[in-house]
Amino acid sequence: MPSHRLSPLLTLPVIVSALGFFVDVYDMLIFSIVRVPSLQSMGLSKADVSSIGAFILYCQQAGLLVGGILWGVIGDRRGRMSVLFGSIVMYSLANLACGLVPYITFMRPTDYYAFMRFVAGVGLSGEIGAAMVLVAEILPKAIRGYGTAMVAGVGYLGAGMAYIVNSLFDWQTAFFVGGGMGLALLLLRVRLFESGLFTALKGEHVTISRGNFTQFFRKWAGIRKYLRCVAVGLPTWFIVGILATFANEFGEAMHLTNAVEPGRCVMLLYIGLAAGDMLSGPLSQWLRSRKRAVAYLLLSSVVLCTAYLFGGIKTTAVLYAICLLLGFCTGYIAMYLTMVAEQYGTNLRATATTSVPSIVRGMLIPMTLTFQSLKPSLGTLNAAAFIGVLVFGLAFWSLSQMEETFAKELDFVEV
Repeated sequence: MPSHRLSPLLTLPVIVSALGFFVDVYDMLIFSIVRVPSLQSMGLSKADVSSIGAFILYCQQAGLLVGGILWGVIGDRRGRMSVLFGSIVMYSLANLACGLVPYITFMRPTDYYAFMRFVAGVGLSGEIGAAMVLVAEILPKAIRGYGTAMVAGVGYLGAGMAYIVNSLFDWQTAFFVGGGMGLALLLLRVRLFESGLFTALKGEHVTISRGNFTQFFRKWAGIRKYLRCVAVGLPTWFIVGILATFANEFGEAMHLTNAVEPGRCVMLLYIGLAAGDMLSGPLSQWLRSRKRAVAYLLLSSVVLCTAYLFGGIKTTAVLYAICLLLGFCTGYIAMYLTMVAEQYGTNLRATATTSVPSIVRGMLIPMTLTFQSLKPSLGTLNAAAFIGVLVFGLAFWSLSQMEETFAKELDFVEV
């Protein structure tokens, strides 16, 4: 493709959307990275660090679920820019507040911590969906896959930034840096413009229902389409939320000599995600298929998850290497969200693209609860494998039933 046709990728909306997702990933993953040291600093026992840490993670994921629906509706009713501004203010302030946990005296610090992660989750859920929809709608269809891949690829490097900041400073400073970056990004967002497709819809189709979440569930065909979109994303949070976040427990089950750092696993996983998402866009363009690109990466993820759980890992270095490769093979999220955006008309596009990944993140709650309940009887490795078989099975079946949307025109509405 001639280079001049790629010039829209360097426009301000694409660049700022990528930077926004970078901050979003930083602020979303910072708790997983500082979970153990932040809770240990409060004098909690090893058992309490595990149980309370899981509860706080549930609160954040519940916030992501609530916020995904809320911001999605706002995005289709008020505009994509409303979400990009409102969500970043909310999660930036919440992350600043998380840095104040040791100074809280008016309630239990752990309860305050959990509440602030819930608020942060609500805010964080709006960023990726709105950014992907904005980029998908303003770019020419011929290079849409490159644009969304660029947003995701740059964005996932935020996890590496979070790990580096936490390595250089204490966990409180890591929260302050994340909140500060988000507020600073608002200065760039002032210059962004609204999606032309949304502006045209708002001006010309005044009778079209916009952002009606219940519209997904009025007909059985609509329910199936929405649930398939959710199912394809489930393996991502199985890998991030189970295999990486609880990597220390897997290391113990593997009887590794050195302790595994979950924060490092998360960081390596997301560096791999950044590279994988950068690849998935060109791969889908080359294959001229979103579905085939996602399927190939899903197959690779299955192989690496099997190696992680049953490959006889003997050292932490090998486990870290597999986490990096797992991230690369899980880097289909850009194409996945592009597919979701392309499945729906302009009047429901933001609602779908924002709520679907948030429901996927919210599904980490039952996945984690199932994992914890199965550990005593099946063991840590087999409990994770049981969940993995379920989520990958659902993902492959759902992907096979989805519409191929490569180069699809987006100027249509749902009625």
